[in-house]
Amino acid sequence: MEPDGADVRVPAVDGTLSYQLPADVDISATRDHSFVTFYAEARDGLVRALALTLGDVHLAAEAADEAMVRAYQRWERVGAYDNPAGWVYRVGLNWATSVLRRVRRAPRPHAERDATDVDPVAEPSVRDALARLNVAQRSVVICRFYLGLSEAETATALGTRPGTVKSRLHRALRILQSDLHHLKPDGPEENA
Repeated sequence: MEPDGADVRVPAVDGTLSYQLPADVDISATRDHSFVTFYAEARDGLVRALALTLGDVHLAAEAADEAMVRAYQRWERVGAYDNPAGWVYRVGLNWATSVLRRVRRAPRPHAERDATDVDPVAEPSVRDALARLNVAQRSVVICRFYLGLSEAETATALGTRPGTVKSRLHRALRILQSDLHHLKPDGPEENA
């Protein structure tokens, strides 16, 4: 990125936002450079992970952006974490949960979403099965299988104990296995 006031392109839900950097800003010589790299690499995946968890892509985008702002404000500390994306995911999830609680606004059911909504899961039955999980279970599934976090990283990201992660994941997987049995390569199991 050039410090000459060039346009900076930022991914957004409905396209790309653009703004002009002041000519005297040289981000390559500051902590901002590593944050810009982190943002560019992590933002879209975090939005998709939050969208899967919350069931609302627009709320997820807002949550990811709010969490990214908070990460930027604390970048010297957050950037030193083993997994800054896990921290951002948890902050975004907390923010969205607060919004939902405060406004008492439920995410739109998947059937009512616009055709323009970005859906991170192509298979409708998987999307519907995830939507039937509660947020705590969905969060663990998304962290473990979508974000690829370990049990310990998931526990840290969600602010819970590894044992809680295990039990939530176990319950969630039982529900998903029951709801998605038809997707097994061998088809539904026969009782022997």
